[in-house]
Amino acid sequence: MPAAYLSTKSLIRLSGKDAQDFLQGLITTDIDSLPENEARPGALLTPQGKILFDFLIWRDGDGFLIETETAHREALMRRLTMYKLRAAVEIAAVAGGGITVFWGDEAGKATVKDAAFDKAGITLTRASGKLADGSEEAYHDLRIAAGISASGHDYGLQDAFPHDVLLDKTGGLSFRKGCYVGQEVVSRMQHRGTARRRLAIVSGANALPASGTEIVAGGKPVGTLGSVAGNKGLAIVRTDRVGDALTRDLPLTAGDVVLTLILPEWTGLSFPTEVQEAET
Repeated sequence: MPAAYLSTKSLIRLSGKDAQDFLQGLITTDIDSLPENEARPGALLTPQGKILFDFLIWRDGDGFLIETETAHREALMRRLTMYKLRAAVEIAAVAGGGITVFWGDEAGKATVKDAAFDKAGITLTRASGKLADGSEEAYHDLRIAAGISASGHDYGLQDAFPHDVLLDKTGGLSFRKGCYVGQEVVSRMQHRGTARRRLAIVSGANALPASGTEIVAGGKPVGTLGSVAGNKGLAIVRTDRVGDALTRDLPLTAGDVVLTLILPEWTGLSFPTEVQEAET
């Protein structure tokens, strides 16, 4: 059945007359352009531009729902409250737990469409609570095949920039709206083209080693395995180093497994060649 119950997810609701302006000036997502029934990825950054918290956000009546890991919900609420100051915003945990996701023929069972999966050509919808018994493993298999990252699986919080995990490609990172926390750093990376780490889809002839295994080429590290499912996985890699290895026909390996790495086709990205590097 193309559905899965994600038991580790929880919701936060933000409401009040200042909620939209508050979020617009704080997180990476362009809230003003967020349509009804669409969940967009987003992040609250450190001043240095790294991801402090990541989440999905969508409209809920006159307010907004943020989907986050249950383990991080209280800390995220405290951080949001710290920034609230005198804004007319109410921040509350939503009772109950878990999120159900649907895809394929079952996608119509929920109305909130996941924008990141939509970019990858997959219709996946989300709803609060346990509405199906599908396994989380099936969801992660789909996520890996699509090239959609997840914190705790592919990167640690405070250890990655938004570009590293493709937030600039999934609609979760705005360069058009005004200032928000960390905006200056990520805008500089965008306009100077200095983003060198990207999420790649990994495959091996044999089962991949454990998450956290270093990927090497020519004896030099190029990245680290994140999510792993059999011989498929995701990894955040240095695109220039992978491009150099491909140009020089150096094998990419993790442990004893020879790897094939591709950047998700829907991103329009490619590993740079020596010629491309010289031109940038």
